[in-house]
Amino acid sequence: MQTRFLPFLTWARQYSRADLSNDLIAASVVTIMLIPQGMAYAMLAGLPPQAGLYGAMLPLVLYAAFGTSRALAVGPVAVVALMTAAAAGAVAQSGTEHYHLAALWLALLSGGMMLVLGLFRLGFIASFLSHPVISGFITAAGILIAASQLRHLLGADISGKTLPQVVPSVFANSADISVLTVVFAAVILAFLIWSRAGLARLLQRIGIAPPLAKLLGKTALLIAVVTSTLLVWALGLDERGIAILGDVPRGLPEFGLPAFDFGLLQLLIAPAAMIAIVGYVESISIAQTLAAKKRQSVDPDRELVALGLANLGAGVSNAMPVTGGLSRSIVNYDAGAATPAAGAITAVLIAMALMVLTPLMYFLPRVTLAAIIVVAVLSLLDFRALPRTWAYSRADGAAMAATMVFTLFVGVEQGLMAGVGLSLVLFLYRTSRPHMAVVGQVPGTEHFRNIERHNVVTDDQVFSIRVDESLYFPNARALEDRVTQALSDRPALRHVVLQCTAVNYIDASALESLEAINERLQTADVKFHLSEVKGPVMDQLTRSHFLDALTGQVFLTQFDAMVALSPDLTRACQLQDRCETLRNH
Repeated sequence: MQTRFLPFLTWARQYSRADLSNDLIAASVVTIMLIPQGMAYAMLAGLPPQAGLYGAMLPLVLYAAFGTSRALAVGPVAVVALMTAAAAGAVAQSGTEHYHLAALWLALLSGGMMLVLGLFRLGFIASFLSHPVISGFITAAGILIAASQLRHLLGADISGKTLPQVVPSVFANSADISVLTVVFAAVILAFLIWSRAGLARLLQRIGIAPPLAKLLGKTALLIAVVTSTLLVWALGLDERGIAILGDVPRGLPEFGLPAFDFGLLQLLIAPAAMIAIVGYVESISIAQTLAAKKRQSVDPDRELVALGLANLGAGVSNAMPVTGGLSRSIVNYDAGAATPAAGAITAVLIAMALMVLTPLMYFLPRVTLAAIIVVAVLSLLDFRALPRTWAYSRADGAAMAATMVFTLFVGVEQGLMAGVGLSLVLFLYRTSRPHMAVVGQVPGTEHFRNIERHNVVTDDQVFSIRVDESLYFPNARALEDRVTQALSDRPALRHVVLQCTAVNYIDASALESLEAINERLQTADVKFHLSEVKGPVMDQLTRSHFLDALTGQVFLTQFDAMVALSPDLTRACQLQDRCETLRNH
């Protein structure tokens, strides 16, 4: 019971020196990535650079104590930063105190929602975001993230939150583009893209062992930051048009609840819910993937609690909303993180950096942080997913396309809501028109298959129908209509058998439809039967009056039903089976 509420006890009791050594190495590598990424994502969110570093302190400690993944690296991420910027920018001007207040309440609200969902085991709500919707949203968000950094990469005052706003702004401000900034950006982008695979190979060629070379290859961000900062400082490039970071407050964040504004909270509830769901879906997918590699497991509801507490920690420490990051989690895993303590150690190292290194960040070019963001989101872009999904399922492809279009051309929140809404509409449409098959007996067997797909035998007096869907309010009427049509088309009909092989649930609306079918058939002197009813469904039916009024019987199998209702047919099938057996011998 203690380990359920305090997951860290599962690994803390057996924590060893070897674990500490592995966690220290992993934390050091992740810190090298997290310092520039944290500042870059804060800039993407429209917040001061230290907000990203604050998001890598208390949230990491809280996740280490309550999280169940041993490799997940929590902190600021690009998609959540973009959603934060969109939500806060809708209620306040970027750079103002009210804007920062909105970002803090987004962290608190999303954290509180995740905490409540986790405590009440309601993580299934995240399932309403289908994979095609998430994939389309993340790809479109990646494009918007890259577009939002054009102002820093080109050195011009380019603005806009959607493509119809950004593209005209680029042309309108083309005369102000800084050639020096563009060259600087191109060099840094080229280095960062090359270093993703090339730096490790280069280190191996000069004699460094492959495992160490792979770890050192992750220092490319640090190399870019240090080199570009030194160049700007030494050559005075800040005076020639290269925008720099400037003063970064030194020391630890101030802790406490932000100012309460009820009107602001009302405006932020919907976007906070979106941030909570997207953050959780992204985080749990990463955690489960990494856990599977070591044959470990994560508890989805415990993860909700841990991420909720992490975001509450962000909200009270002047940080930004956080979740699990893909690139840092993979680095954390590859670097050998043994326990979540690696995250807590990372938080300590970030705190030390804030105490010591912030004066050295004064000349850090903003274009470097923008390049880091662009390279980070390259992994989010999956343009082949749309044609692949469309080829498999046009409904899912339509949901993905709608999500991408709305996100790119209308807005982040609108895109996500459009995807979710269309997915639900398509789901209801599909289930309102369930696949129904009239079945007959496969000669020589006890199996029953669709008469349109297989060579089967049927009896004109028995209409056997299989519904390949649970029965509930959207599709109950479709079954009524199909049975009524059969009653009209078959003058010799005496029995209707509903084969319930795929029926896992019958709601109250569907029960009323079954009662209506039973009454309608009774008036036509036709009996209504059920076959292959699952136990939980049978338990439901026994709690109603339906079975008492049922004109027919409930059969264990479809074959039992046909033996009772059409003995001549089944006898002929069995004789045919015996004849074929004798013929084969």
